[in-house]
Amino acid sequence: MSEIDRESAAFARKAWLGALERSAAVDRDPQMTLPLLLSRLAEQRSDAPALLSREGNMSYGQLARRIHRYARWALAQGLRAGDTAALLMPNRPDYLAAWLGLTRAGIKVALLNTQLTGPALAHCVRVVGPRALIAGAELADAYAAIGRSLPETPRAWVAGASEHDLAPLEPELLRFDDSPLTAKECPAPTVDATALYIYTSGTTGLPKAAAVSHYRVMQWSHWFAGMLDTGPDDRMYDCLPLYHSVGGVVATGATLVAGGAVVIRRRFSASDFWRDVREERCTLFQYIGELCRYLVNAPPQPGETAHLLRIACGNGLRPEVWQAFRSRFKIPRILEYYASTEGNFSLYNCEGEVGAIGRIPPFLAARLPIRLLRFDVERGEPLRNVDGRCETCGVDEVGEAVGRMPAERQQRQGRFEGYTDEAQSERKILRDVFDPGDAWYRTGDLMRRDARGFYYFVDRVGDTYRWKGENVSTAEVLTALTSARGVREGVVYGVRVPNADGRVGMAALVVDGEFDFGALRAHLAERLPGYARPAFLRLVPYLDATGTFKPRKQELSEQGFDPARVGTAVYFDDPRTACYVTIDDELLNAIIKGRVRI
Repeated sequence: MSEIDRESAAFARKAWLGALERSAAVDRDPQMTLPLLLSRLAEQRSDAPALLSREGNMSYGQLARRIHRYARWALAQGLRAGDTAALLMPNRPDYLAAWLGLTRAGIKVALLNTQLTGPALAHCVRVVGPRALIAGAELADAYAAIGRSLPETPRAWVAGASEHDLAPLEPELLRFDDSPLTAKECPAPTVDATALYIYTSGTTGLPKAAAVSHYRVMQWSHWFAGMLDTGPDDRMYDCLPLYHSVGGVVATGATLVAGGAVVIRRRFSASDFWRDVREERCTLFQYIGELCRYLVNAPPQPGETAHLLRIACGNGLRPEVWQAFRSRFKIPRILEYYASTEGNFSLYNCEGEVGAIGRIPPFLAARLPIRLLRFDVERGEPLRNVDGRCETCGVDEVGEAVGRMPAERQQRQGRFEGYTDEAQSERKILRDVFDPGDAWYRTGDLMRRDARGFYYFVDRVGDTYRWKGENVSTAEVLTALTSARGVREGVVYGVRVPNADGRVGMAALVVDGEFDFGALRAHLAERLPGYARPAFLRLVPYLDATGTFKPRKQELSEQGFDPARVGTAVYFDDPRTACYVTIDDELLNAIIKGRVRI
């Protein structure tokens, strides 16, 4: 074993043991929620920095006092345990104080996506039925535009100066005492109570509101604190949306439970990133894979390696970006993991294996019962044998990842807490998988597992498509495309062609001055079989994405390859000329009528 391998193995052992040790505290004290823990930490670290931002800072003492005020304010409005309030606010320290304070009073808080407007925003409010809503002044217009369309309009307050007639929040908050709440004044919720509603990204339809209990908030916070070995001297750089589980709970909770500080930014900026990380003396960075791609694609900056980062932690880091990100910016360690807001299991790549999303050490196999099930791409569901049971995949065979759900609802480990919509919750459960009555959570993600036990993400169910009798992984095609010269980023999807079975590949690409169609075609020919190479291309100035940087594939797929519908030029990999050609009306008609082979 090389020195590097020994170091990776040692880090992995320390990470797993640290996560197990710290998260064990959650089960030892099942009445302790995050607001209560932060109140306790404030007694020990009152003046230590907790949240740092350009909008203002909060020490642990200031954060705790703000939490207490929010809780008392909510109770004074007539809100009670089990009620729901909605939060529509940009990234800032008070965002965390607000939901922590409301959840301390037993109120469920829906973290609304600040990127949404109109019907999509109205839908997200409607599915949780809040009795109260807090809007940041910057987003008061967005809420005002949908307020009258709601079947039941919640009482609404605005945080900050606004011209709308919403009640100003700050003067009311200041009326309330900021000392710790007593149990008589307000009993603390149990860890099994719902703390948050966090929404799915909505890449393939309207978002779903996933329930997140206080237990999961605590479990996420302590588990990642152990994985990252966070301590009082750590500073986490967090430029991800606070309305999402990664930016709003994992990055913040893992740092705060250990007494560290979180540096909050409104949004990600490639041009400001390294200066910011350096000046704020950050030791940790929470990423989503596309952020790393943006940084790699950005021009070199002075001081981009003169930072104090010891770990970059996140998910979705593509293999073609991994090495460049680590070597160019001198990142000591990358901790890639796989998880979802509503999912009942996670995977962790503590060894730093490039491209892998995780591995389960043998001593945790019983605690993390997951399987990869053989999958029927055309039907969009796991295969069943003649006995009606599912079958597990072999080594390097692609299948859908599922996690076993406990037979008893009271058992917290492996529990699926579901959505506000019971029908949507039921669609995520696969029953009678291996035995009568067993239940497994469906991730909707296709993976493979190699001989060493490392898991690799392949594609989302529904993104993988069949063409010429073969399954095509959009993720694998994207890896080939984005490793080509001049391709900055892209998205791959399948489109339907009249008189043809299945869907054929198409890609939308953001390119620079080095891009060349002929070079791209030769590059893909070396890396992909013919059936997997995109038949259609379109060049776009940018990719429309969700607030968590996931491309909106569904809209692109629905637009198809007709230039009139797309609104820009579409290029076709014409087998007659062995090059990409611009689709005109004559060629479009020939493709539709099957006169040109694809």
